[in-house]
Parts: sequence; C-alpha cells; structure tokens
Amino acid sequence: MGLENKTCVSKFILLGFSEEAELQTLVFGLFLSMYLVTFTGNLLIVLAVITDSRLHTPMYFFLSNLSFADICFASTTIPKMLLNIQRQSKLITYAGCIAQIYFFLLFGVLDNFLLTVMAYDRFVAICHPLRYTVIMNAWLCGLLLLASCITAHLQSLLESLMVLRLSFCTEVEIPHFFCELNQLVLLACSDTFPNEVVIYFATVILGVIPLTGILFSYSKIVTSVLRISSAGGRYKAFSTCGSHLSVVSLFYGTGLGVYFSSAATQDSRASAIASVMYTVVTPMLNPFIYSLKNKDIKQALYKLFSPKPFST
Repeated sequence: MGLENKTCVSKFILLGFSEEAELQTLVFGLFLSMYLVTFTGNLLIVLAVITDSRLHTPMYFFLSNLSFADICFASTTIPKMLLNIQRQSKLITYAGCIAQIYFFLLFGVLDNFLLTVMAYDRFVAICHPLRYTVIMNAWLCGLLLLASCITAHLQSLLESLMVLRLSFCTEVEIPHFFCELNQLVLLACSDTFPNEVVIYFATVILGVIPLTGILFSYSKIVTSVLRISSAGGRYKAFSTCGSHLSVVSLFYGTGLGVYFSSAATQDSRASAIASVMYTVVTPMLNPFIYSLKNKDIKQALYKLFSPKPFST
C-alpha cells in the first residue's frame, strides 16, 4: 500500500460486543458486577494476608501478589470499556491503546510467572519439607518476585515498542472490547513480520517454559505423594496443591481455549467473547478457589471482619 494512503492515527475504535442499546445496558451491568466482585475478592485476599501473621509464609506471600496482579489485570481493560458504554463512545486514543497493551501484557505475564513460582513453592514444601524454610527464605521469595516483575516489564515493553513502529491506515476499527495486540497488528498497513516474530517467540518462551516448569513440579509432587503410605497423608499433601492446580488449569485452559477458538474461526466478535474468560472470569474466580476450601484464609477473613473489642 502506498504511503499516500497512510494516515497519522490518533484514535482507535473499539467495536466491543454489540451495537444494540439493550445489549449495551446488559453488558454494562454484567461487566460492572464482575469487576466489583473481582476487585473486592482479590482485595480481601491481599488484606487477609497482610493483617494475619499466620499467613506470612511464602505460599500466601505469592498468593497476595497474584491477587494484586489480578486486580491490576482486570483494571487494565474493564473500566475503560464501562466508561465507553456509559459515554456511548467507542474511542480510545493511540497513547491509551499502547498503554493498555503494555499493562495488559505486564500483569498477564506476571500472573503466569507467579503461578510458576507458586508451583515451585508447593514442590519444595512437599518434596523437601524439612528444608522448606531454609530454601524458601525471605530473600529467595523477594528475588523470585523481582525477577518475575522485571521479566514481565521487559516483555510488555518490547511488545509495546514494536507496535510503535507500525503504520496504520484509515481502517482503525478494533473488533474487540480492548486494544488486543494481535488485532492491532492485523490492522497495520506496514510490514508486520518483525512483530509477528516477536509475538511468536514471546509466546513460546514466556508460555511454554513456565508451563513446563509447572508440569515438572507437579510430576515430582505426584511421585513424592504416591510414596506416602497412609491415605490420609496423601490426601493432606494433595489438598495443599488443589487450589493452585485449579487456578493453573483455569488460567491455561481459558488461554488455550481462546487461542484455538481464534484459529478455528474468522469471527473476531466470537474471539472477543471467548477472551472474556481469561481477562475477566479467571481473575474473578481465583479468590473463591483459594478461599472456599482454605481454612487459613477463612479464619483470616473472619478475623478481618470480626468486631474488635474496645480497650479501656
């Protein structure tokens, strides 16, 4: 396409889910409810871990950071969508779109690494229980969190800077409810090959390697647990991993589901609806998964809301 057909794009149009006013009201109410549940649920997990000294352990340290990342992950996309519906506008600025891509990738990748670190924590706790406090010391926990944050920042920064090199034509409609990286690359009328290469290698390195680490950790956990002679002991060991394994399955299951649904259909709206699972539903369900069967979290939440006696 010739240079004369290219324009300096200052805004994009987020098409969202539907043009019908009745459905817009339904979407607004649904997403507002899910966002409030996500924000409140994850915030309660963070407050429970901070205020209860019994939860000052590596497992709950990483859980509180996962909950904080989930709050930020949901806040990257949903408030802007709700604001657009309320204002009856579909516009997002070019700078806002780039910022949304950066923060969406940042907290998405951070979620991924935190789940991997939590799998390693469970591996050490079950396979090396006598050395757990020595291995998972405060210094290592801080280092693992810092490494996760830096890696997530570098990857999201690289992807965002790669978008800046793209030129866009007059077609600036994004068939999504947020600035999704792949959709934005498809809109470009300049060479997108370098962007596609970076996206491919980032997906392989930052997706496959953490998942491999999780699977390796759980293979060792299963082998170790099966050596326990008593059924009660095996159940107790597996119960400490149940919540994390559920969240991992939900995180990767929805992500892979969106990927395969996008590959199988050319309907961008259908892909946008499918992406709701990992952008909204997964962060909303995580607090419930970790609190429903976790006695320590339940007790911490009860303590958080129980009335404090007045001191005289």
